[in-house]
Amino acid sequence: MPEMMKAAVVRDLGAPLVIEERPIPVPGPHQALVKVDYSGVCHTDLHAARGDWPVKPTPPFVPGHEGAGRVVAVGSEVTRVKEGDRMGNAWLATACGTCVDCLRGWETLCTGQQNSGYSVDGSFAEYMLVDARYAPVFPESVDAAGVTAVLCAGVTVYKGLKVADAKPGDWVVVSGIGGLGHMAIQYAKAMGYRVIAVTGSESKRASALEYGAELVVNYRDGDPGEAVHDLVGGAHAALVTAVSESTFPQALSMLRRGGTVSLVGLPPGTFPLSIFDTVLRGLTVRGSIVGTRLDMMEAVDFFARGAVHTKYELRPLDAVNDVFTRMETGTIDGRVVLDMGL
Repeated sequence: MPEMMKAAVVRDLGAPLVIEERPIPVPGPHQALVKVDYSGVCHTDLHAARGDWPVKPTPPFVPGHEGAGRVVAVGSEVTRVKEGDRMGNAWLATACGTCVDCLRGWETLCTGQQNSGYSVDGSFAEYMLVDARYAPVFPESVDAAGVTAVLCAGVTVYKGLKVADAKPGDWVVVSGIGGLGHMAIQYAKAMGYRVIAVTGSESKRASALEYGAELVVNYRDGDPGEAVHDLVGGAHAALVTAVSESTFPQALSMLRRGGTVSLVGLPPGTFPLSIFDTVLRGLTVRGSIVGTRLDMMEAVDFFARGAVHTKYELRPLDAVNDVFTRMETGTIDGRVVLDMGL
C-alpha cells in the first residue's frame, strides 16, 4: 500500500477545493480503511465547502459522504467486515451509542454524532476511514458507482417517505426533480404510492414520468396547490426535496386535510406557516434527516433488487470545483460521481 493519497481539501470556507497529497490514515480499533473507487457529490458537500450552515466545519477537511470502495485494512476490534469487503461511508459517520436517541434507534438525532465530510474527513480522497459499526456494506453484485447516490440522496428520501404517514395507494407529491427527487419518485413508486411530481422545468416532465410519476405539475403554469386538488383532491403526503424556499409553502397547499409534508431539502432561510390553516386542516409538518443504519440497509436493498436506479455521470476528482459550479447553476441531470480511477 502506498503511503500517500490524493484528496480534495477545503482549506478555506468559500474558496475552491485544493487537490493535494495527504498521508493515508491508519484505522483505529473500530475503524476500517477503505480504498475509495467512487464518491457521489451532494449539495451538502457544497454547503460544507461554503460554510453555509450555522454550525460550520473547521478547515482543513475532506468533504464527501457518498463513498464506495473496498476494505483494505481493519482495526483491532472490527468483526463486521474484513479486507476485500465492499463498504462505503455516509453522512452519519458515527454516534455515541449510549444516549436515549441511540438506544431507541434514532442515532441520526444523537447530539454526539460525527458526520462524514463535515466533522470527520470524507470520501473525496483515494482512501477514507469509516466506523465499521456504522458504515454501509454492499453486496458484491451492486453497481459501485450507482449505489453512491443511495448513501445520502437515496436513504434521505426513503426515510422522508417512511415518516410521511402515507400508505400504499395514497397520492404522494415529490417536489423537485433533481438529484434527490429523481430517486424519491422511484422509492415512492416501489413503496406502493401514487406519485405526483412537481417541477418548474418542463424539460423534466418526461424524466419524471419515466421514473414512475403518474402525474406531473409545472408550478410555473399556475397555482400547484389548485392543480393537485383539481387532479386528485389533494395529496396525502408531500416530500420536499427542492432547495428553494418557495417550494415549502407550495407543498403545504397541495395537501388534503390530515396530510403530512416531509422536509428533506435544506435551503437557507425560513418559510411561512399559517397556524390557523395548519390546525384547521389537521396538517403535519415533519423534518427528516438522512436515515438510520436500518434505513440504510433497506434503501440499499431496494437498489440491489433493481427497484431503484440512479442516473449519474462520472467525473475525475480533479473536476470537483467544476462540479460544484454546475451544482450551483442547476445544470446537473441526476448525480455526479467522482471516479478515483480517472
